[in-house]
Amino acid sequence: MTNSVGHRRERVAAAIKQHLSAALRTRVKDPRVELTSITRVDVTSDLSHATIFVNVLGEADERAAALEGLESARGFLRSVLAKVLRIRTLPELHFTYDRGIEHAARINEILDQIKKTEDPR
Repeated sequence: MTNSVGHRRERVAAAIKQHLSAALRTRVKDPRVELTSITRVDVTSDLSHATIFVNVLGEADERAAALEGLESARGFLRSVLAKVLRIRTLPELHFTYDRGIEHAARINEILDQIKKTEDPR
């Protein structure tokens, strides 16, 4: 992959994240996605697909409902992107829950437990 292709992917991913985040805050009225934030966007090298990683405050059932809400709003969100992105083919949007925050919290929890067993004050 050339540098310009990678840079273009990064620019498109950043623009998608910015515009979808704004649309979720101001234009999507579905209550299932109220506590949803976009953590990152990965775009394929040919810009045909974009995976949108989201974080949802709440339990597993609320995460599932939020992902359903995002899937339901997919067409609307693509139309929002079509109006602002200057690219020939708009990527298909795929939403997935970002487990990175969960993993980081679990790692911190384990490190705290280790610290307590090593230093019993």
